[in-house]
Amino acid sequence: MGRLVYTGIVSLDGYINDASGNFDWAAPDEEVHAFVNGLEQSVGTYLYGRRMYEVMKVWQTEPPLSDPSSAMFDYAALWRGADKVVFSTSLQAASTPRTRIERRFDPDAVARLKEGERDISIGGPTLAAAAITAGLVDEYRLIVCPVLVGGGMAFFPAGAEAELALAEVRRFASGDLYLRYVSRL
Repeated sequence: MGRLVYTGIVSLDGYINDASGNFDWAAPDEEVHAFVNGLEQSVGTYLYGRRMYEVMKVWQTEPPLSDPSSAMFDYAALWRGADKVVFSTSLQAASTPRTRIERRFDPDAVARLKEGERDISIGGPTLAAAAITAGLVDEYRLIVCPVLVGGGMAFFPAGAEAELALAEVRRFASGDLYLRYVSRL
């Protein structure tokens, strides 16, 4: 049975970007990126909203081919090998292979995806809010950066509630911290 996993790189004060929309402070170093690649190996499908898809499709269109030994190169291969579902009312067509467009988030359809053998990753706080509200998220994986940005887009939606258990912690040389929580339901 697959798990629905919500993963993100966040500031210490809980934002995925700052008030200007910048997230350059979140760029992982090689150690963190390689660790994330290990986490992503179980993912068979990525669920995105339009904005997150627009950010992530760089892994298809501009692969980091200059250094095939880098963690970025490895991540690009993982991303290209997975299916992508983009929930959007405005995007007319996908610009990457293995990608389909859905016009609305359907909790029942996502629950059926979880019946498969591979994990499903949900990207972006707007789409994740719908999955959290529907009680579908099985795991929360956060890479917490040692920076306060003071505002921006929050990783967790306002009013989100869930009973979680801390399952894993890892500290990186950069000062980043990995936290994995699992749903107690």
